[in-house]
Amino acid sequence: MAEARIGIIGGSGLYKMEALKDIEERQIDTPFGSPSDAVILGTLDGTRVAFLARHGRHHTLTPTELPFRANIYALKSLGVEYIISASAVGSLQAEVKPLDMVIPDQFIDRTRLRVSTFFGDGIVGHVSFGEPICAALAQILGDAIASLNLSDVTLHRGGTYVCMEGPAFSTQAESNLYRSWGGTIIGMTNLQEAKLAREAEIAYATLALSTDYDCWHPDHDSVTVEMVIQNLQKNAQNAQRVIQESVKRLSTSYPISKAHDALKYAIITPLDQVPPATKEKLALLLQKYL
Repeated sequence: MAEARIGIIGGSGLYKMEALKDIEERQIDTPFGSPSDAVILGTLDGTRVAFLARHGRHHTLTPTELPFRANIYALKSLGVEYIISASAVGSLQAEVKPLDMVIPDQFIDRTRLRVSTFFGDGIVGHVSFGEPICAALAQILGDAIASLNLSDVTLHRGGTYVCMEGPAFSTQAESNLYRSWGGTIIGMTNLQEAKLAREAEIAYATLALSTDYDCWHPDHDSVTVEMVIQNLQKNAQNAQRVIQESVKRLSTSYPISKAHDALKYAIITPLDQVPPATKEKLALLLQKYL
């Protein structure tokens, strides 16, 4: 039986959920190592959820160092079927102001140093990723934001999240290139989560929280670290309200997601040809097809 059907990944500034009750910390070992931190199991308005601080509760992991596979595997092991991922981002478009919220529906991958798949070691799978965000979950998230009437916050439904390697921010040339590609926001973490969640047959949506304009903006030089930190803190408070409302809506009617059968036609390797060690390692993901 699932311990939590809803998982929450908290990004920069969101290291815990104040409204969580009946908290239990769970240290989880996975075949891919340890997650970023202990998973916090707790109750949010009567619904059991699993919360994970993406960078660790003291923000000790760079984006490149994140154990993405362990994080998604750990949530899957608890029975998570839906992930709401909160993420601080820079804005690539004038209409997306600091403190605005974006629910992107596309990604561009600009990372170079990361593993973005559970497959390999004798098993090959190619999941469909043309629509990388679960539309049903994104709809719930957007409706939750709209219902809260948050001051200073404009909601943007849809948009492209450019995922860069980091940890340094973009050059102006890069920032302008991403704008020319139609990028809406830029961050360093959510592409890998989305790919791995799809392979784990978990519905995934990003709650992107704008902290600043990226370096393309003529006013960028007037942006200070202090301003960004203030925006992070405001975003974290707003994000908690949004997540709480989203969980409330989600728990009344869990939507069917295409992600929940993502492996049905994705695995190319005959399962009887997969090495036993690999089969054992991925048993959690493959169990309904074995």
